[in-house]
Amino acid sequence: MHTNRLANEQSPYLQQHANNPVDWYPWGEEAFAKARAENKPIFLSVGYSTCHWCHVMERESFENEPTAEILNRDFVPIKVDREERPDVDRIYMLFVQATTGGGGWPMSVWLTPELKPFYGGTYFPPDNRYGRPGFRTVLTHLAQAWRDDREKIDGSVNEIMSQLGGYAALGAAAGVVDDKVLDSGYSHCRRTFDRKFGGFGGAPKFPRPVQLNFLLRYWKATGEEEALSMTVATLKAMAAGGMNDQLGGGFHRYSVDARWFVPHFEKMLYDQAQLAVSYLEAYQITNDAALATEARRIFDYVLRDMTHRLGGFFSAEDADSVIHPDHPHEKGEGAFYVFDWREIEAVLGPDEAKEFGRYFGCRPEGNVEPHEDPHEEFTRKNILFRAEEPAPAFAEARAKLLGYRNMRVRPHLDDKVLTSWNGLMISALAKGARILKEPRYMDAARRAAAFLQDTVWNAATKTLRRRWRAGESAIEGFLDDYAFFTLALLDLYETGFDKTHLDLAITLAERMRELFEDKEHGAFYSTAEGDPALVMRLKEDYDGAEPSGNSMAAMVLLRLAAMTGRADFAEAANRTIAAFHSRLTTQSAAVPQMLCAYLFAQRKPGQIQFTGSDPAKLIDAVHAKFLPFHVLLRSGMQDGPAEAQICENFVCRLPVSDPETLASQVE
Repeated sequence: MHTNRLANEQSPYLQQHANNPVDWYPWGEEAFAKARAENKPIFLSVGYSTCHWCHVMERESFENEPTAEILNRDFVPIKVDREERPDVDRIYMLFVQATTGGGGWPMSVWLTPELKPFYGGTYFPPDNRYGRPGFRTVLTHLAQAWRDDREKIDGSVNEIMSQLGGYAALGAAAGVVDDKVLDSGYSHCRRTFDRKFGGFGGAPKFPRPVQLNFLLRYWKATGEEEALSMTVATLKAMAAGGMNDQLGGGFHRYSVDARWFVPHFEKMLYDQAQLAVSYLEAYQITNDAALATEARRIFDYVLRDMTHRLGGFFSAEDADSVIHPDHPHEKGEGAFYVFDWREIEAVLGPDEAKEFGRYFGCRPEGNVEPHEDPHEEFTRKNILFRAEEPAPAFAEARAKLLGYRNMRVRPHLDDKVLTSWNGLMISALAKGARILKEPRYMDAARRAAAFLQDTVWNAATKTLRRRWRAGESAIEGFLDDYAFFTLALLDLYETGFDKTHLDLAITLAERMRELFEDKEHGAFYSTAEGDPALVMRLKEDYDGAEPSGNSMAAMVLLRLAAMTGRADFAEAANRTIAAFHSRLTTQSAAVPQMLCAYLFAQRKPGQIQFTGSDPAKLIDAVHAKFLPFHVLLRSGMQDGPAEAQICENFVCRLPVSDPETLASQVE
């Protein structure tokens, strides 16, 4: 058994590699100093604890003694958790994407001792296969090139850094954005929409809630019904598919096929949070109870399986799990979630199993076709999906099967608490509390916010930390930590009207501007100044699996400006949008959350202010509506009759006291 320096780290991903024969270092000066002193290149490996191919590369290469010997002799190996250090990940992922045309995890990058990249890729098999060079071959070649062709490497490094600097300068050329960007973003959605199975594009299919956020707001602003219908169709198709955990609730990371059937089985907190909001907002618009049910199932899963006893939310559950408890080292993709027919019959009995199986697509021979299972991981297995709609609730049968499933060895839980992802989840729960009238969601949201305040927020220095685990908070917060936690506090305020939440949101927004804003050119850097280990500062704008920090910063600043009347917040948000003029006008589909911020700014958001001793019915009337271009305020006047006043475009209507009248005025 080997033990390396990663044994002293809190990251579950780093701890997974603590007993590799590779002499891993965490990202830090100790490793950099060794590389400089010994004039060795750095091998940087970036991944996360629930990453399937990260596990594969570990088994094949990092646990292999001869491979470890090469790494330890010729390189300084560094391991980074991309979820803890998105700043490091973004820089070198940009390099890998620019030089190979693709990216992903595990990410493998070779650096000079000055931390400048000169070669990179993603997963490398141990030997030459899949049309990829073997890892040992690459290591041997690069070690020789470092010894014999150092001048050539240094020349390529300088050219690479110059090119990456051009990417880093994105946002330096501001311009005037107009409504054409909205139509362009919508047209892209229409062109790529899968009219048979829902979603956008082909396999593999990822949920991308930021796209749904934009479509619902585009519908609200324009009345374009297809924007709404595409969103609802996508949400219903995902809910019916195997990507939705039909027993335990919550959504897996993505579907490997076009019909949302065979998932990649990991579960991420940020997906749960954002998809819950998509289902809630679609329910607000359509009043379709099935959409509300899916939001509740997500919340049930998160509160049951992803919540720390002190209130914070864990990061992820793995795709791989133990196939049989007698062989704990043999793991398979989705082993925790799939069933063979004999298990279903044994748990439910033959008659109920037959009825259950008909609705959930289960068959004695298994329901995964060979072309859907290239690695033969699901032979004779069943992935539950809704083969017939509307299916009966099967509440008792589901509970029996869930109880049986829970006796299996659970997938690995990444139990670190990330500030940004927790912000998204708190926001979702606050919205769930207001839209579904469910107080326990608000209780969970408040607890989580209080947990972050107690653990990662330093009131004296007004700074956030990125991660908490096992009693330790660490890593200075990034732009998305500040922006997403601010979002959470605003949604908490608009649900419960506790002014302390609004006050902290203002403080966070002010600090976010101090630490990250480019005052000269507009927009925000992902990282604060002053880290010598980062070879560049980037302005992230891509709204992918998560919204970018810039898109969310613009959004929360606009909301705060509407709530407080502070022009400086609005100006900072508008400068951010203008800074990404080029991206918005040429690739609007890449920045749907930024389009949401632009729409909010263009609509000149309205205020709805509640006064009086008990305006609960008026508040409920507003909470039932989809009002993405309004902000809600509770006046300091807490006495007298309950009233609500709507102000739009600097004009206020007369106060109203009747909930139905109020509802009709905010259509």
